[in-house]
Amino acid sequence: MHVPDGFINAPVSAVTGVVAAGAIAVSLRGARRELDERTAPLAGLVAAFIFAVQMLNFPVAAGTSGHLLGGALAAILVGPYTGVLCVSVVLLMQGILFADGGLTALGVNITDMAIVTTVVSYALFRGLVKVLPRTRRSITVASFVAALLSVPAAAVAFTLIYAVGGTTDIAITKVATAMIGVHVLIGIGEAVITALTVGAVVAVRPDLVYGARGLQQRLKLRVNGELVDTPAAPAATPAPVAARSSHRTVWITGLVTSLVLAGFVSFYASASPDGLEKVAKDKGIDAKTEKHATEDSSPLAGYGVKDVSDARVSGGLAGVIGVGVTVVAGTGVFWAVRRRRTADNSPTSVPEGV
Repeated sequence: MHVPDGFINAPVSAVTGVVAAGAIAVSLRGARRELDERTAPLAGLVAAFIFAVQMLNFPVAAGTSGHLLGGALAAILVGPYTGVLCVSVVLLMQGILFADGGLTALGVNITDMAIVTTVVSYALFRGLVKVLPRTRRSITVASFVAALLSVPAAAVAFTLIYAVGGTTDIAITKVATAMIGVHVLIGIGEAVITALTVGAVVAVRPDLVYGARGLQQRLKLRVNGELVDTPAAPAATPAPVAARSSHRTVWITGLVTSLVLAGFVSFYASASPDGLEKVAKDKGIDAKTEKHATEDSSPLAGYGVKDVSDARVSGGLAGVIGVGVTVVAGTGVFWAVRRRRTADNSPTSVPEGV
């Protein structure tokens, strides 16, 4: 789904850039309400995990592959505003360091892959959670459905953008049919990955999953024959040592998993073109594709380390570097957002006479 330079004309690319910038600004403010001392480092890890899993193209049809988009996963784990930022960080790292997704098309990619997938998936997720029983299984089921539908939604969004600013004269009905058809199949893979990941975290630490907040019901006490809620714990009560330890375990496990996926498993990913690449080639959308600005200058372009001849080692090193850079960049952004929240909530001096 990474749109290269040349697919969309300059005016529409500029407009989507403004839309993306506005959405990121709104998300930075919204993320202040979602992030705390536990979720800020988790959000950086989510960005790194999405980067790693996006390297794992899986076959969906003859000669076609797909990969995770990640909007649903990020929104459910760390919140919709933070989710937009997570996917945006990944797209920025991919575009600059790995020549994946055009730089002039960055606004298109953020609008399509970060904003659309996050908004659509989280809206569906919240709607399903409200009608399903309040159980961990319901969170997993809602994650599956939300992720499944977010991918064809992104395909529809690309089709609309192409209809307005496409650089080739291809019938929009042909583009829509091909894009939506293949991305429904890719959505199944997205749904499986998202549901398995969310389910695994919910099983260990449901309190770390933004979409599962409120899942735990209050204990009841019988008083004079009636059931009443137990008193809530004070807000300032520190987390138990065991909880802090398991939080650290979740983070380390997630980072190690991301490094293994990007550094080793990615070598076995499908080499077939992904859904957009396949449709673009078959329908002629790629006729005016432009060379990526960093293709010759970045030592990591194409997900390989320049001057390392062994393909396995080159790709593995590139994946590990990508995970490391993304987790550092993402964690830095989210810690800065959290610190801004802390500053905004700090008590101010009281004027004299009040």
